[in-house]
Amino acid sequence: MNAIDFAKAGLNGVPAAQPINHLSLYRLPWNYADNGISWLEPTTKCNLRCEGCYRDLEHPVHKSLDEVRVELELFKRLRTSDCISIAGGDPLVYPEILPLVTMIKEMGWKPIVNTNGVALTPELLRDLKKAGVYGFTFHIDTSQNRPHAKGWSETQLNAVRLQFAEMLAEVGGLSCSFNATVSETSLPELPNLVEWAREHADIVQVMVFIMFRSPSLSGAPDLRVSGRNTALDDIYKESEWGGTKAVFAKDAVAYIRSADPAYAPSAYLNGTASPDSIKWLLANRVVLNGEVMGYTSPRFMELIQTFTHLLTGAYPAYADQRSTSFGKLAAFAGSLVDKKMRGIAGKILASMARNPANIFRAAHMQSIMVIQPINVESDGTADMCDSCPDMTVHEGKLVWSCRTEELKQCGAFLTASTVVRSSLAQE
Repeated sequence: MNAIDFAKAGLNGVPAAQPINHLSLYRLPWNYADNGISWLEPTTKCNLRCEGCYRDLEHPVHKSLDEVRVELELFKRLRTSDCISIAGGDPLVYPEILPLVTMIKEMGWKPIVNTNGVALTPELLRDLKKAGVYGFTFHIDTSQNRPHAKGWSETQLNAVRLQFAEMLAEVGGLSCSFNATVSETSLPELPNLVEWAREHADIVQVMVFIMFRSPSLSGAPDLRVSGRNTALDDIYKESEWGGTKAVFAKDAVAYIRSADPAYAPSAYLNGTASPDSIKWLLANRVVLNGEVMGYTSPRFMELIQTFTHLLTGAYPAYADQRSTSFGKLAAFAGSLVDKKMRGIAGKILASMARNPANIFRAAHMQSIMVIQPINVESDGTADMCDSCPDMTVHEGKLVWSCRTEELKQCGAFLTASTVVRSSLAQE
């Protein structure tokens, strides 16, 4: 059974999820004060309503450029980052998006636009590149019910993804990433997304799969703030789209391997509750002429993170289309110090021997990321992402971007007040 047939089999063909040994991977060196990414929200306005969205879209607010600059100056004072993720809401509906991108670039960061892409036109894309944008992360999945793709499956949405990837490739020199929120109902299609990304490794640098969460799936059915019971309906939305049970990083890994058996993560971020809770799981593969040559090793990832930090003062998070086309150089250089990288270099040489045209083709580096959001331990402890890259600013402090609505509407973070079902408590 190939990957596409496997995905069509749905839950009747669920691959067996195996525990992930975090000690075999490189723990990314990112921390609270020195991180690859920081998260900026200039607007809460959005032109889509995703299932289970936790943003208050009923009362949209655009921050002024002066307000945004204050937040950027706070990042500059408290946190070293390679990139600023411009999010929201959707940043492309922010009226000052062009001067904002320029401001971020001039202050020394790579501006990354996190968008659903609905408002992106070729003209706006060219203007954003002139303003200094480094790349885009397009959030596209079946939870959005897009105007021109209503009822489409994740596999069908690959056509939408390709439109944006080709739009960026035509302009050139930009990083192209895709996010997809994954639930129990959409998990079986994940192999098709992995295969699609392999086919387009020359123009798609990153695929990110975010495990869906809602109050009932987080493991905390009863939450409180300052000791008072709190209604969650106005903060976190339940959705039939999310299915009946939580999915975890190990579930995504099982489905990825059904499409690419060689899949091997190299790095991770753990949870705040336990060091073996996998929150961010990173894998990098080398693709030559549509064929996967192999996955880079934990040691190679350590070298990239360490030496980039030594040279630039920041840990790398995003790479553009040009720099990810040096897969051959990465494999051959890495082979000097790492056995696994020597294996990739050997496969590249064998591929070139079989097909001499591959001598002149670029080998592309492509990342596959799995993100496992908050889950709650049996004692009520919230297991967050340790060293979270998506910290944002709220009232002069750095906070988790995924939980700012709690602060806005309740004035404090919610806490679990009851012992939760052990089946949802931990991976």
